[in-house]
Amino acid sequence: MKLVKIGLGIGALVALFGIGGLYVNRHAIERITQQAMLPEAVPYEAKPTTTPQKTAATLGTTKPLPTISPAKTTLPKEVNLAVPFTPQAPHANWDDPYGELCEEASVLMAVSYLQHKKIPNAAFANSALLAIKNFEEKRFGFYKDTTAEETAIILREHFSYNKVEVKQNPTVTDIQQALAHGRVVIVPVAGREIGNPYFQVPGPLYHMIVVKGYTSAGKFITHDPGTRHGADYLYDQTVIMNAIHDWRVDSNISLGKKVVIFAG
Repeated sequence: MKLVKIGLGIGALVALFGIGGLYVNRHAIERITQQAMLPEAVPYEAKPTTTPQKTAATLGTTKPLPTISPAKTTLPKEVNLAVPFTPQAPHANWDDPYGELCEEASVLMAVSYLQHKKIPNAAFANSALLAIKNFEEKRFGFYKDTTAEETAIILREHFSYNKVEVKQNPTVTDIQQALAHGRVVIVPVAGREIGNPYFQVPGPLYHMIVVKGYTSAGKFITHDPGTRHGADYLYDQTVIMNAIHDWRVDSNISLGKKVVIFAG
């Protein structure tokens, strides 16, 4: 059921779940309210490459050409990419290996969007995640806690998708620009710093999510595979930016590099 994009009172939200004393926690209410106001999700569309700027050499002259400043582009107020969702535990079994498959789920969601594919059901997602796990074990010798670069390798080699960039020290604007150009963003984070109330306490030390859009209210629209409630989950941009940290072999995630993956 698609909610009409209007402000809903608490009473109306509770009514959606029925009456008779059914408890609806504040997180569910907040999510319904926020998701009712999300911009429409758009499918992936490959953007044409920029035409190379002509130089003095290509024009057959040695005279210097005037400097041309790049045209300024205005970012859309909101972006929401139509990325399919799966939790990392498709059948709600959070025992290993599923408790460790956030990177695999993030890659699966991203590449499905980029290749115009769906994640049709839990059985499909389960099979695809285990196939990625098997690839990692053969390629890296392990599957747990892959870095941003190792995660990018999954895209390049397992899925033969090469339009991938590992971006060091990204800014909010970098991420917004990528999203505005239809690129999906895979983000490694210190999982205990993002404050998702659906995580089992204390939350994952290291985690990976997909950023699929942003709102005019300063939120990132994400698919967080660490919970079945993770589809279109909204995080404050400052929370995500502060929590971005790549994996470290010493597990000191707070010292991990600031890095994300742009794909598309």
